[in-house]
Amino acid sequence: MAELDQPDDDEANLRAGIGDLAGLVAGSRSLSESLAEVSVFAARVIPGADGVGVALLRADRPEDVVEAVSASAAFVEEIDRIQYTALSEGPSLTAMREGRTVRSESLGGDQRWRRFGPRAGRLGVHSVLALPLVVADHVVGAISVYAHAKDAFDLHAVELGELFAKPAAVAVHNAQVLSDAQVLTERLQAALVARPVIDQAVGLIRGRTGRSTEDALGHLRTISQAEQRKLVDVAQSLVDEAVRRARARMPPPPGV
Repeated sequence: MAELDQPDDDEANLRAGIGDLAGLVAGSRSLSESLAEVSVFAARVIPGADGVGVALLRADRPEDVVEAVSASAAFVEEIDRIQYTALSEGPSLTAMREGRTVRSESLGGDQRWRRFGPRAGRLGVHSVLALPLVVADHVVGAISVYAHAKDAFDLHAVELGELFAKPAAVAVHNAQVLSDAQVLTERLQAALVARPVIDQAVGLIRGRTGRSTEDALGHLRTISQAEQRKLVDVAQSLVDEAVRRARARMPPPPGV
């Protein structure tokens, strides 16, 4: 009876996982936290999974430039570090490059990844199911599903993984778009704060030296590079020093 119930259980897990994706409120999480949530959901959905990693490609860079990676288990972090950082070779990179599902039932002997496969096998990881994350025909990342056993992922697991990967791709893409928007907003806010200070410093330099605005700004940049400090910090120091000097020259109040 348990075997007969298993497909129903898997379908229920898939529905629950997709429901979790729909309820993923990225606005209250960082990008890495959102990816970590997706990896946990995938580990629950795909039968045979011992751990799952989610990788997201940089939106403004060529293929294989991974922006963020999150994992549902510690061993996955090591496996994905080897794949993405140490070797730039592995099933998930293949899935992203080719835009298709990639499966291996025995990584140690898999000739497709002659460096990655043996290293994964030595770490006790023998099966992988790599699912590309595709949005509008564009690969945005991949889900890597790992198992310690050989032959861990059958066609049923592949089907469930592919069904989960479709809404997961939208979820991680939305998280990336929101994260990029937040970064841009923070940069714009910082620029709005910095601009008046820089303008004040440029005005001070022009008043003292008679330089043009462009030359005064170039002088600030030279100091910034030489001292390895942010331009706005250099400008603020000049303005603060000018304020201190002006106060020092002020006569004392009457009667003091």
